[in-house]
Amino acid sequence: MTRTPDPTPDPIREAHSQWVRHGWADAADGMAMVTSLVRAQQLLMERIDAVLRPLGLTFARYEVLRLLSFTRSGALPMTRLGSLLQVHPTSVTSAVDRLQAQGYVDRVRDDADRRVVRAAITDAGRDIVEAATDGLNEVFRDPGLSPDDVYRLTEMLTILRASAGDTVAPTGRSFPDTPQERGNR
Repeated sequence: MTRTPDPTPDPIREAHSQWVRHGWADAADGMAMVTSLVRAQQLLMERIDAVLRPLGLTFARYEVLRLLSFTRSGALPMTRLGSLLQVHPTSVTSAVDRLQAQGYVDRVRDDADRRVVRAAITDAGRDIVEAATDGLNEVFRDPGLSPDDVYRLTEMLTILRASAGDTVAPTGRSFPDTPQERGNR
């Protein structure tokens, strides 16, 4: 059975053509790249939301729980959470407020310095973050690209992040080895 091609043009390719026609050819490739990244992010967030929404989580709240679960003590100062998640303190406060209301996080004062407030994951928080991770790992295992393309895209995005001032791996490599090297172990 022969597939009939979709008559709808690729909107990003069409926008690229419009950029060129309007005299912005020098910016057309960059516009298409940025627009493609934004659209890809939307598509992936739809998949992520489909996993997290039934659990009552957003990706931001999931990230807080996952980060807390990775620590030895299960707790981090609120300021450190914001720094590690690369988000504004207001966003951390909002996420922790919601997680606390759900019973997944407690706020505790630091014994050594009472001015420091720590977010601490609860047992219920540990349970929900494990369930969420199981679902999200299905998305992460198959994000829609081959393993080699995932690796290459991540490397390119690391370069983009570095050029914008993000802290990245000092060698310029975001992973210790390639997909082929990992497969040879």
